[in-house]
Amino acid sequence: MPDYTTTFRAAAVQAESVWNDVEGGIDKLIAYATEAKNNGADIVAFPETWIPGYPWFLWLDSVAWQSQFLVPYAQNSIEIGSPQWERIEKAAATIGITIGFGFSERSGASLYMAQAVIDDSGTTVSTRRKLKPTHVERTQFGDGDGSDIAVVDTPVGRVGSLNCWEHLQPLTKYAMYAQDEQLHIGGWPAFSLFEGAAFALGPEVNTAASRLYAVEGQCFVLAPCGIIGEAAQQTYADTELKAQLLNRGGGHARIFGPDGRELAEPLAPTEEGILYADIDYAQILAAKNAADPVGHYSRPDVFTLHMRDQGRLQKVSKSTPSVPVSAEATEDEATLEPSVL
Repeated sequence: MPDYTTTFRAAAVQAESVWNDVEGGIDKLIAYATEAKNNGADIVAFPETWIPGYPWFLWLDSVAWQSQFLVPYAQNSIEIGSPQWERIEKAAATIGITIGFGFSERSGASLYMAQAVIDDSGTTVSTRRKLKPTHVERTQFGDGDGSDIAVVDTPVGRVGSLNCWEHLQPLTKYAMYAQDEQLHIGGWPAFSLFEGAAFALGPEVNTAASRLYAVEGQCFVLAPCGIIGEAAQQTYADTELKAQLLNRGGGHARIFGPDGRELAEPLAPTEEGILYADIDYAQILAAKNAADPVGHYSRPDVFTLHMRDQGRLQKVSKSTPSVPVSAEATEDEATLEPSVL
């Protein structure tokens, strides 16, 4: 049952990742989380694939050229429960802040565009994978599943997370709204790729998507955002053309209220820092009084959403066939090898 009397301070980070360096990325995450706590925040949110950084190389050249980045990127992705993961959990508990962050999850040898929420006791309360990676992302990352569209209870209320253009998927958004989401973490990369040539990838469209999510869902939205800095260009732009395609800046972090208003003064697109806003969940009640698309403003007699939430599926299952064994059968004859389905 959501509590609408809760008040707290929230923070959204706008910063450049430490590219392909998991330990450096965790160092920077801890530094920003500490700064946010020192400024009174109870939760801090980080951009999409903050660790080890968004894979901009996927957008800039041929598959053959991209191959030089694939192994280092995978090596610096995070396995849930690993020593690196435990380091973040310990930091959240030590600092006393809830941390929501994007990361490249390595599971076996496969990668997923993931998000996590670790509470102020150091407990991982949620992890998820981007349901459908976008465009060239699909060449590197696998899909999430129905268990990923979830809102969870945290010390700061009902929190959900989505990545980037998941905010353009109407059914995904509706499923989130229907779970009494109060605070949404919308993780974004930088908005400077193909600047001027691909309007849909730019800040006008994508900050509008965050604002619309707040208005549609009548929830608060933290929209942390990455930046393209000198380090990114040195890592990925080995020609003048690539530097033009991956312009510096692109930072457009935002915080929105449930009526769509902007709650924090934006930073310059090239500036690293933290946005803060004071959150009062009573404002959700005022916003939902006018229009609640999953409540009094819905028409379930006309439209319903069927969501298949079967959770993570096992890749291999084993079973032993049930075969009657005669009394005369020997022990060796009665032994059946399990079959792999």
